[in-house]
Amino acid sequence: MRIRSIKELQFNPGDSVFIRCDFNVPLDEYGNITDDRRIRAALQTIRYCLDHDCRIVLASHLGRPKGYDERYSLKPVAKRLHSLLKQDIIMAKDVVGEDAKAKFAKLQPGEILLLENLRFEPGETKNDPEFAKKLSEFGDFYVNDAFGVSHRAHASVEAITRYYDSCHKAAGFLLLKEIKYLYKLLENPVRPFAAIVGGSKVSSKLEALINLLPKVDKMIIGGAMAFTFLKALGYEVGRSLVEEDLIDEANNIMKRAKELGVKFYLPVDFVVAPELKEDTPVKYAPYQEIPKEWMGLDIGPASTRLFTEALNDVQTIIWNGPMGVFEMDKFARGSIKLAHYVAQSYATTIIGGGDTASLIEKAGVSDEVTFISTGGGASLELLEGKVLPGIKALEVDDDTGC
Repeated sequence: MRIRSIKELQFNPGDSVFIRCDFNVPLDEYGNITDDRRIRAALQTIRYCLDHDCRIVLASHLGRPKGYDERYSLKPVAKRLHSLLKQDIIMAKDVVGEDAKAKFAKLQPGEILLLENLRFEPGETKNDPEFAKKLSEFGDFYVNDAFGVSHRAHASVEAITRYYDSCHKAAGFLLLKEIKYLYKLLENPVRPFAAIVGGSKVSSKLEALINLLPKVDKMIIGGAMAFTFLKALGYEVGRSLVEEDLIDEANNIMKRAKELGVKFYLPVDFVVAPELKEDTPVKYAPYQEIPKEWMGLDIGPASTRLFTEALNDVQTIIWNGPMGVFEMDKFARGSIKLAHYVAQSYATTIIGGGDTASLIEKAGVSDEVTFISTGGGASLELLEGKVLPGIKALEVDDDTGC
């Protein structure tokens, strides 16, 4: 089985293309977009369809509204698309209602219609086939370019594909890149291959750790999840975050790494503080000397040196999860120093979405890494070895000719 690329679709001038995008971007209190990476990531696919003189219908969700809610309207996205593409974006007032249908009927080749937030309709998250059928009427062709929701069996991602044969559905350029770097690379990486796994909880990364262990040569653990491993080794970690119920799992992971010959690295020092506040006093402490009433909130300088030394000879790096509470500057230094090292290395560097992507942006090295995933949850599920519904729905037989 394989996935057809958008380049394999036989577009004729005037054909309509329904593109499922991921415009789930952060907004400030005034409704302004604070990070447009996901919008910019979709431009290549949109421009390709414009170059083929297609009529383009874009669809996305934003947030988790319960029915219609003006706060989650895609109007800010239409405005940003207008400034990026330098052309008018026709904004529908609904998703599959009379306004959307009327505007689609008048759509000309080279014009773009943006539907309202898909999740204004309850049928979207329920993977409702009737709602999906209504969406399919907006496109002669279906293109999924929304990796960030491809782990969800939603109507615009999974059910809609049932209304297109294999010659009329495909992956957009962004989705193809995600598959290339997060799926195919895991199957056949250039070695040595290292995984950097951080974040706050072992529980959220447990399946990814188990799935990655047989594939990597080195595994680096950072963030608050490191304390569960240190506690498993018998060390006092003060008031640092520990998942007591996963201590046995942490021991099993370290034992499995040893059996597989995987070099397993934990932090050797931390930035510690009595509480998580910007004005709190901080100091460095080796893992053996974390004060009882203090907590670790970032990796220390010795850990940064250890991790960079460990990465010195690797050819492929996948990074999912920050090394500390990088949202606060005084607890971001370890993550940012590691980000600079990873960006400067000669390795193929793949950054998992979500917080890790935000960290890379904050470090100012987003242009220097090989690839930044746009989907936090989706990329994590791929690392866990799961089959994503949105990707499976696009699979076609190798011998299918169009």
